[in-house]
Amino acid sequence: MIQGIYETHIHVENLETSIDFYENVLGLEKCGYNDERRIAFFWVGKPQEYMLGLWEKPKSEIVNMHFAFRCDKDDILNKSVQFLNSRQLKPYNFLRDGTDKPMVFAWMPAIAIYFNDPDGHCLEFIAILDGKPRPELGIISYEDWTKTVQEST
Repeated sequence: MIQGIYETHIHVENLETSIDFYENVLGLEKCGYNDERRIAFFWVGKPQEYMLGLWEKPKSEIVNMHFAFRCDKDDILNKSVQFLNSRQLKPYNFLRDGTDKPMVFAWMPAIAIYFNDPDGHCLEFIAILDGKPRPELGIISYEDWTKTVQEST
C-alpha cells in the first residue's frame, strides 16, 4: 500500500528567509503559499512528485529536523560540494571529521553529504549505490567503498 513519502513539513523561524533559501539557494519550485497561515510549499523533484512544507513558528517551538534529498551519485561525487560552497553553505559528512568529502553508509549502501538550512535543520544529499549492503563496513569513504566492491566481484 505505501509507495513512498509524499511530503514532509518543518518549522522555520522566518518564512521569507526560508522561502528565499529553498527557492533561490536550493532551486526548489514554490507551489503554494498562505500568508495568513504563514506556510509555504515547494515541489521536490518533479511537480506533484514530492512536497516540502514550511511553517513559520516562534524560535522556541522549532525543533531541528533532518531530511534528505535524493540525488544522482555522480552529482554527489562531482558537484555537490561545489554547489553548496558556491551558495555559502558548509558541506560536512556524517562523521563530522572536518572534511567535506561525501561518505558511504555501507549498510544501505548510499553516498551522502550534509549541510544546514537557515534554521539549523540538517539536510542531506543522498544517492543509493550499486552493490550489496555491507553493514559490517560502517561508514566509509567512497574510495574505500569502491575498492571493497571491486574486491568482492
